[in-house]
Amino acid sequence: MKTASGLKAPPLVRIIPNAITITALCTGLSAIRFALLERWELAVSLILIAAILDALDGRIARFLRADSHFGAELDSLSDFISFGVAPAVVIYLYSLHLWKGTGWALTLFFSTCMALRLARFNTSMDTPKPDWIKQFSIGVPAPAGAFLALLPLMVSFAHEESFQNFPFLFAFSILISGLLMISRIPTFVLKNSRIPHRYVRLLLMAVAIFMAALFSAPWWTLSIGAILYLLSIPVSFWTYHQKKNVK
Repeated sequence: MKTASGLKAPPLVRIIPNAITITALCTGLSAIRFALLERWELAVSLILIAAILDALDGRIARFLRADSHFGAELDSLSDFISFGVAPAVVIYLYSLHLWKGTGWALTLFFSTCMALRLARFNTSMDTPKPDWIKQFSIGVPAPAGAFLALLPLMVSFAHEESFQNFPFLFAFSILISGLLMISRIPTFVLKNSRIPHRYVRLLLMAVAIFMAALFSAPWWTLSIGAILYLLSIPVSFWTYHQKKNVK
């Protein structure tokens, strides 16, 4: 089948990755709507769901051999909305609005850091890299940056009490996560990490334990996960430079 312009129409299956990206964008953006309704847990959950969808679209595109420049640009725009705009606005509506102009300046700071991080990532995609460097990301990735910024909110859900009157907690989380995103600190990219065969069973057991904990105490599990990710950053920094010196 050909279009009016004479170009062959793409098979429906090749549109699936872009459809997932659009779904992630709508999911992340909907978090703002539920924040306006003060349904904070649902707002944060939608941002986390957007992160899961973001992790899937690229892999599905490569599996279907449907990756394209258009898809990459769409993914970046979706990431900016879901992880740069939505978390910042949710945090502003939850607590930072108490600081008025200063709170809004912090919101703009986080979104700007996200835009700079995504722009740097896009411009480095075509640069040839050794295989070992692909195990690391320069700066905290976009979904992880949103995850860290939302950490005080997740802790408040775990404690079942409001932290709305403590905007300094959210100011700190937004500043730290924003600076980590635009930093040159290497962080682990789990999808590219190599696992020795002897550790595969242990990893699968750890995944089972994590899922059990997630269903039993989701906000505690996610909060601890965010803290463990922060603690992994010095390890990734040390590992990166050890590999660099060896190579």
